[in-house]
Amino acid sequence: MTPSRRHFLMGAAALSAAVATPEMVRAAIAQEAAAPWALATADLEADVAPRALSLVHGRAPAGLEGTLFRNGPAKFRRQGGIATHWFDGDGLMRSFRISDGQATLAARFADTPKRRTETELDAVVTPGFGTAGDSRARIGSPDDASAANTAVMVTGDKVWALWEGGSPLQMDASTLATERFVTLRDDLKGMPFQAHPRFAPDGTVWNVGLHGDQAIVWHLRASGELIDAQVIRLPRASYLHDFTATEGHLIFVLQPWVFDHAGMPYATQFAWKPEMGTQVLLVDKADLTSTRIWELPAFGFFHLGDGWEEADGTIRFDVAANRDNTFAIEGARVLVEGRGTVPGNPSELKLVTLYPNGRAEMTSSGVAAEFPKGDPRRAGLERSLTVHVAGERGGRPLPNGLAVQDWKTGRNHAFNFGDDQIMEEAVFVPKPGASAERDAWLVAPSINLAEGMTELHVFDVASVENGPVATWRADVALPAGFHGAWRG
Repeated sequence: MTPSRRHFLMGAAALSAAVATPEMVRAAIAQEAAAPWALATADLEADVAPRALSLVHGRAPAGLEGTLFRNGPAKFRRQGGIATHWFDGDGLMRSFRISDGQATLAARFADTPKRRTETELDAVVTPGFGTAGDSRARIGSPDDASAANTAVMVTGDKVWALWEGGSPLQMDASTLATERFVTLRDDLKGMPFQAHPRFAPDGTVWNVGLHGDQAIVWHLRASGELIDAQVIRLPRASYLHDFTATEGHLIFVLQPWVFDHAGMPYATQFAWKPEMGTQVLLVDKADLTSTRIWELPAFGFFHLGDGWEEADGTIRFDVAANRDNTFAIEGARVLVEGRGTVPGNPSELKLVTLYPNGRAEMTSSGVAAEFPKGDPRRAGLERSLTVHVAGERGGRPLPNGLAVQDWKTGRNHAFNFGDDQIMEEAVFVPKPGASAERDAWLVAPSINLAEGMTELHVFDVASVENGPVATWRADVALPAGFHGAWRG
């Protein structure tokens, strides 16, 4: 069954007539007090077969052809145990295709060992980022714990579902069928390949994997073939979900959320120590032993924008900066509960500047933001624009709008849907034959809470504040995803 708002509400009513187990009682209580945004973490019970979307606003721009792949958790609750953290649900690969002015949607769960085990047991038993799991888990390698639920990397006619702690999971780009875990070199089987690869101007791909204060640095061709892999040591064992890069350097932002003790779930191993401040480590791509460190005041983060290096050696990149790690530890738990007040403050978009003389500074946009993305034509090169989701505030978790920050002018151009929408990450799609940063579209889904359906939007980068130029609506509601990638 594919979910809709009607099914969601009918399911809540049906609970009261069912035989009550402790798990069902807790679910019923949560449903009775469900927050307006609870569809963001509602369970999807099955794959979504390919279907046409209905155009409800505007029309598709001429020349916009391709597929937006998106990944995110979509199954959290089972009869015999639940995931207690947003980051631990089973991964669902979504495919939004735009062709000849029409849009279609399909979605399939990543067929991981974790999902197969938990489907058999009808219980969430695998430890994760914030879920403890139990002794029924079947883990012989890191890949056995993979939820494959965080991001997407497109390699030819395949897509890789990326997670934080293990190998990429390869899926067919046309059918979304799961194929295999990717082993980039036999002796590196199961090594972590994180969720945020960086694309270099020469067409190659850089990524990292973390274990304590060690990082494996992956360098790949665009096809996914390994060029090189080396291990480097970091100044501290920080929690690191994302890194960034310029044309010539890798950039590691080492927040003061640092390894403290072994244990599960994963997040419990780290302690917030703001007195340590935040370090920025610069690593030369041509010589990974050549490094330099800058110091900044303490802040936490999940996501960075692409970096660039100016002629005098000054380096800049943007970050969705948090005051601390409250959301990561507690806020994401409340989101899965689907009720209550989500603790923590929204992150704020800031620009970090590293000067050649060793000085570092942060400039704030003054805007709440997450999921910063830049023009892929300028990955690692100088740019002025950052697209980000916007509108999140303390009393209302999750964003409801989209914005473009212009770092050259200091202006933030934003469109807000209002609280009937949950906005998801947008990707730049360059217009055919164009080269300017503003000569691009932004493609992104949202959850229309009033309709109880997923929507797909296209914005023009040059006039994002005018709202979408085209919107299609599905006949299903998919939970909120994390990250995506475009294939033209």
